[in-house]
Amino acid sequence: MDVRELKVEGALEFTPRVFPDERGAFLSPFQEAAFVRATGAPLFPVAQTNHSVSRRGVVRGVHYTVTPPGVAKYVYCPRGEALDIVVDLREGSPTFGAWDVVRMDQSAFRAMYFPVGVGHAFVALADDTVMSYMLSGSYVPENELALSAMDPELGLPIPADVEPLLSARDQVAPTLAEARAQGSLPDYAESRRLDQHLGQRDGRPLARKDGHR
Repeated sequence: MDVRELKVEGALEFTPRVFPDERGAFLSPFQEAAFVRATGAPLFPVAQTNHSVSRRGVVRGVHYTVTPPGVAKYVYCPRGEALDIVVDLREGSPTFGAWDVVRMDQSAFRAMYFPVGVGHAFVALADDTVMSYMLSGSYVPENELALSAMDPELGLPIPADVEPLLSARDQVAPTLAEARAQGSLPDYAESRRLDQHLGQRDGRPLARKDGHR
């Protein structure tokens, strides 16, 4: 599995090896050993998985979680095509306000790691685009916040040939500057501390399903 560092500090792109044959193809979009080598975390603790289906033009995000508790994400696209975007919302981060984008499709089957404290958005480029998420924490509605994906200060790469379709919540989300003034953005140092302790509880590694640590 190939790993590429993105412009947002701590965010990574993973590209698995694809094994095609006359029946189709086989691949592994998440590989624990590659993740541990790339991040230094003991493992990625999956507390919840999410699955979304979107028509062409749907823009979801920019979504992020109150930190703490904070949530890390591992995302890939098993069907369709999307621009998956990470935005650094962590106050004090060396890459604060920066973003990067990964094109996800059924050619390279790229995946993306979102560390604790960053924002996530994507643009569906095809009908019936499926995005699959692994989350390090469970969904708690009151902890989930949003910024405007259309914020001109962010300048996210929404294609000119796409008519953006946003939820009612995302349409009224604040800009980055407004959220910063409200004091609702994650702290970089706290986000990094939480991110570096993924896979641990009370300082101890979580037991793996096979009984090992």
